[in-house]
Amino acid sequence: MRLMGLEEIYPKPCLSAANKEHRNFPYLLRNLAIKRPDQELSTDITYIRLRHGFVYLAAIMDCFSRYVISWSLSITLDTDFCVEMLKDALTTAQPETFNSDQGVQFTSEAFTGVLKNHDIKISMDGRGRAFDNIFVERLWRSVKYEEVYLKDYSCMRDAKDSLRRYFDFYNNDRPHQSLGYKTPSEV
Repeated sequence: MRLMGLEEIYPKPCLSAANKEHRNFPYLLRNLAIKRPDQELSTDITYIRLRHGFVYLAAIMDCFSRYVISWSLSITLDTDFCVEMLKDALTTAQPETFNSDQGVQFTSEAFTGVLKNHDIKISMDGRGRAFDNIFVERLWRSVKYEEVYLKDYSCMRDAKDSLRRYFDFYNNDRPHQSLGYKTPSEV
């Protein structure tokens, strides 16, 4: 298609659009050795196909253990579902650094304000630099290939129930090669 100059006719999801009014923070993780849990949490948003439409999935992961601390589904890309997910994560985790992309949800005062109130350093990926958030990008690959692409979710409730089971499996039963074949909960 690229060689012929053809493009899709449907709109592509734009999940990390920046808001010019929001402050961006520098990327703090370059050459940082992640040596323990709660050192760095990372988040991102992806979309999940339903039989009729799609929903947005956001998750917060501990980068050392790969444990998915909190996740949330929403039918819109509003900031509120990300802020609630962050507040939920911070009931069990107290990271030194929190990394995200420059999407409007993560650059909003509501989201960064929660991090500042907990004295957490804020790190943001460079524009178009998916490798800056490689741990969550790898999570999305696992979620989609091991769960989403194998299912035909009829509605949001169906997706939520199935993803709840998957994240329980991912955290407690699925060994990770990068963790010496331990599960995130073991680490």
